[in-house]
Amino acid sequence: SVGARPETEESKAATAFYLIQLADAFDPSKIMDQLTMVLGESKIPGLEVQALLESSRKNVDALANANKQALEGWQAVLSREAEILRETMDDVIPALLSAAGSPTDVAAKQSELLRSALEKTLVNMRELAGMMAKSNTEAFDIIKDRVCESIHEIEQMTAKLKN
Repeated sequence: SVGARPETEESKAATAFYLIQLADAFDPSKIMDQLTMVLGESKIPGLEVQALLESSRKNVDALANANKQALEGWQAVLSREAEILRETMDDVIPALLSAAGSPTDVAAKQSELLRSALEKTLVNMRELAGMMAKSNTEAFDIIKDRVCESIHEIEQMTAKLKN
């Protein structure tokens, strides 16, 4: 994109650090304390406060687990990117430094090196995309499963209110 700065290892590390701080700031126990206080003060006839609190605790736990899963996936992708960069440098630098011979030979070697690097790049991009998709799917599944459980819990609470 126009005006975009290239992402450096330093900026990736800063982003990872910020995301870890953000995840640590998400404190499920504080959220549950606030919810317990609010629900404890409400006096709605037929409302089972403990059941509602337990359901809410499960919701908060699911969100925390999904966030943890997403963060771990993102960290794995960053780690793999760094590994790919090291592998690429280990392959490319010696090949460029050893390019000797006639200009035609050097051009042919560099052309082959470029073709090989592009092929590896596509393979690596597929791998990273797969890692991100897997992590996102796992995080989404945590939330999806909890939503299904919540719907069942709401149905049960509603049925009790009708009785």
